[in-house]
Amino acid sequence: MALPRLGVSLQPRWPLDDGAGVLRAARHAEELGFDHVAVGNRVLDSGFGLDTDPLVLLAAVAGATTRLRLVTSVLVAPYYPAVVLANQAATLDVVSGGRLVLGVGTGWNPDEFAAVGVPVRERGARTDDHLAAARALWTRRPADFDGPFTTLRSANLGVPPVTAGGPPVWVGGHSDAALRRVLRYGDGWYGTGVDAAEVTDVRRRLRDLAGTDDADRLTLASVVFLTPPGVPAVVPPPGRPLGGEAPTAAGVADDLGRLAEAGLTVCTLWLPVAAGHLEEAMEWVAAEVVPRLT
Repeated sequence: MALPRLGVSLQPRWPLDDGAGVLRAARHAEELGFDHVAVGNRVLDSGFGLDTDPLVLLAAVAGATTRLRLVTSVLVAPYYPAVVLANQAATLDVVSGGRLVLGVGTGWNPDEFAAVGVPVRERGARTDDHLAAARALWTRRPADFDGPFTTLRSANLGVPPVTAGGPPVWVGGHSDAALRRVLRYGDGWYGTGVDAAEVTDVRRRLRDLAGTDDADRLTLASVVFLTPPGVPAVVPPPGRPLGGEAPTAAGVADDLGRLAEAGLTVCTLWLPVAAGHLEEAMEWVAAEVVPRLT
């Protein structure tokens, strides 16, 4: 079976007084051969532990590692003014040597939207505006742009990205609106908790919406859930875990193989374990699952 690129979400239940533990885990993920680490986006306390800004935390991870790709999983684009988003992402692209993948979504939490002063009803339109403006700033110096929320005249971004055209953008979401956003602004689609049938369906819908072969250029990636055997979970996974409720290495590898055969090329493992067990969980995947993927 094909070998999907496996990464790890750095969002177990981190103690608030051990932020450095995130960096230790990232270094260990790199040592174990994982493709990437991923960090989500919260601006208010979720009750889940260390809620961080993904670009700030991944900048620290960039300095602690040399090879790992750095994925925002996902950054809520409407929370950031377009120029700020474009400049922060370009900065991280530069300091990481081109390792950033900007996973983005429209967001959902009304409390957070209220806190940042953005109407939640505008989240889709602002996401489109911000992604289009960022692409203009990454590809043109100077850049002009006219959007419903952003206007630029002869603007030169503070730092041009090292990656031609800017860091790759993976757009999250399963709705038709999200898939249209992928085709307009993205380099990839980023799902959550998918199975092989859902990946096949997304590929079909992307091709139908594109009306051309343009959809075939896209990376298909997803967060997938896994609680390795013998490692206690601190929260239930928000969807079907790889390998089912009693996973084995063979069962997890089979599920990953089916996802790869359906067209998924990147999997971010979301491991609902305590921070103290994250390295143990990663080691099980590297030692027991990866050798079964060929």
